[in-house]
Amino acid sequence: MDNMHNNELWETARRRAAFKKSLSSYFLVNAFLIGIWYFTTGVNSRHFWPIWPILGWGLGLAFQYANAYMGTQLFSAEKEYEKLKQQQR
Repeated sequence: MDNMHNNELWETARRRAAFKKSLSSYFLVNAFLIGIWYFTTGVNSRHFWPIWPILGWGLGLAFQYANAYMGTQLFSAEKEYEKLKQQQR
């Protein structure tokens, strides 16, 4: 039992560390893309094209955040089973 609990904690720690790494990459790469946009077309450009990778990657990052910090609690079969058991009583 204790070993299983430790494995779950390690898995949660691994997911959270991976999220933090992805978040830092997100900011660095998107800052670089904004820099490219600014120095090639500048603020006079009518189209801010870095918005597309920012939004797309941001959506994936939001899912990774939910997995790392909400874990299996959000869509847990065990949690739903317990709710159904409580309703039957």
